[in-house]
Formats: sequence, C-alpha cells, structure tokens
Amino acid sequence: MTHDEINALTEKVIGSAFQVSNTLGCGFLEKVYENALAYELRKHGLDVMQQAPIKVHYEHIVVGEYFADLLVSNAVIVELKAVKEINAASTAQCLNYL
Repeated sequence: MTHDEINALTEKVIGSAFQVSNTLGCGFLEKVYENALAYELRKHGLDVMQQAPIKVHYEHIVVGEYFADLLVSNAVIVELKAVKEINAASTAQCLNYL
C-alpha cells in the first residue's frame, strides 16, 4: 500500500472507532467494542480479521505469538482498550506488535 492509501485507511478506521464509541458509550468489555468496530469496518467494505495472530521471531524460529484485536486490510493493527487511561503495559503491548 502507498502512504496515501494507508492514510485513507487509517482515517476510515478512526472514523469508525468514533462512530462505535459515540453509539455505544462507555462501560462495555473490550470484546463488545471489538465486535462493533469489526462490523462497522466491514460495512465500509474493508477486510477485517479479529484476533489476528502475530508471530514473534527470534533468528529463524517462532518464539511466541500475540493476537491483535483487529487487523484491517492486512495493513493496520487495531488494539482496543476499554480502560480509563492507557498504562505502560498496554503501550508496550502495542509496540511489540510492530
């Protein structure tokens, strides 16, 4: 994907996330927001994989696996948090996906 395509995709993801947040409000578990956002993104014709496996490699072997909440168009990772504020562990989790 080009830089412009990635930007357009992330705009759709962010807009959809605001739509879900404004519609549902707060107080639900992450899975509720995940399902709603996946639905909203699919309505826009986007390919969405929920609980997408991300392998951790060390040299030439797989040493672990994470699961991203959403993988959109095989290009954007979405990690949802239903918390009051993001802590260091949540930030590290997202950085490890990269």
